[in-house]
Amino acid sequence: MTRTASPIHYSWVVAAVTLLILVVSAGIRSIPGVLMLPFETEFGWDRATISMAASVNLFLYGMVGPFGASIAERVGIRQTTTGALLVILVGLVITPWISQPWHLVVLWGGLVGISAGMMAGWLGAVVASRWFVARRGVVTGVFSANSAAGQLVFLPVLAAVTHIWGWRTATGICAAVIALVAPLTWRFLRDWPSDVGSTAYGSSEADVPAARPRPAGNPFSGAIATLVDVARYRTFWLLASTFFICGASTNGLIGTHLISASHDHGIQEVTAASMLAFIGIFDLIGTTGSGWLTDRFQSRTLLTWYYGLRGISLILLPMAYDAGTFGLGAFIVFYGLDWVATVPPTIRLAADHFGRARVGTVFAWVLASHQLGAAAIAYLAGALRVAYGDYESAFWMSGALCIVAAVLTRMIRRSPDLTLPAVVVATPLTAGARPA
Repeated sequence: MTRTASPIHYSWVVAAVTLLILVVSAGIRSIPGVLMLPFETEFGWDRATISMAASVNLFLYGMVGPFGASIAERVGIRQTTTGALLVILVGLVITPWISQPWHLVVLWGGLVGISAGMMAGWLGAVVASRWFVARRGVVTGVFSANSAAGQLVFLPVLAAVTHIWGWRTATGICAAVIALVAPLTWRFLRDWPSDVGSTAYGSSEADVPAARPRPAGNPFSGAIATLVDVARYRTFWLLASTFFICGASTNGLIGTHLISASHDHGIQEVTAASMLAFIGIFDLIGTTGSGWLTDRFQSRTLLTWYYGLRGISLILLPMAYDAGTFGLGAFIVFYGLDWVATVPPTIRLAADHFGRARVGTVFAWVLASHQLGAAAIAYLAGALRVAYGDYESAFWMSGALCIVAAVLTRMIRRSPDLTLPAVVVATPLTAGARPA
């Protein structure tokens, strides 16, 4: 397929569609935080029960990601992503008829969690790696801010709609949005620049591969083979461990429970949702800036600062609630700038240490640990709230974990470990490669 000259490089078209997908999917996944209080009121379910569905969703979202990346490497990004969006649409259409806790767990924990996981993390990493040479760090930073942007766009609107017309109307709006995004994805998203007769943005002749890599074989065994390959290296486990803590301190705790925690302090749901949206605004700045910094400074040093500062902000959050508007405003700015700033340097470390051929699957496994952390804290924070009547212990625990993550980042090797080939083979990946 050859395109005529255009003033806009097609890499930016793919980037725009990818960003739209990431924003919408992130916004859809944030719905449980808005629906927790309405479900508690209408059905009488306690927060631990509702948190279980959110926990299952976060767990499956992360664990399915590597297999989604492996499938996309074989059948294509466009096919995989469009199919996942259509399954999410089915889940949204069914949601208004739920009436039992297990309905919520199966539908939102299972169906939506699995289908969202088919696009988890790897999509932005793969698009940035394949379609950009110049501006790759900045593009990665913008993609990484998709969770914040999704909250920015969806949360205040969904909270207001839920407050005025009910949660069923809110899920209907989400279904309509997905119904619009899916055909746009099919029309404009492409796997490689060569699919449209182009090259990656900012590339030279030396950057163009002689042959486009296309892994063969079973995608599920391919994902497992990649995990086996990288599991021998300490760097992978350090990235996975720190990202576990990243998930616990963001999506699992703040993304799931901030609205409920704010309600405990007398803050209305719509106001609390707006707080999350403002966190999203500052994260757009922070994560895009993190991408810029990742192009210029050592990634592991950036991670040390990010985790350390996040830990301090979470430890101080109970005092911020007590301080009122000024204290919460300071937390929103400070924490928001750090929300997912960890993603660009983590992706850079994964690509530098293990190569770009399978960076999507490698990062998807790292992201799986992120979602394990998110799932664990999403449930644990709800259980602690039921047991003790507040979220203080959850905030302090997550803050302490972030300090641990800051220490772990200093143990990441400076030099790359190995480069993974695009096609899974039975022979050793790199002659002489040694586990770190």
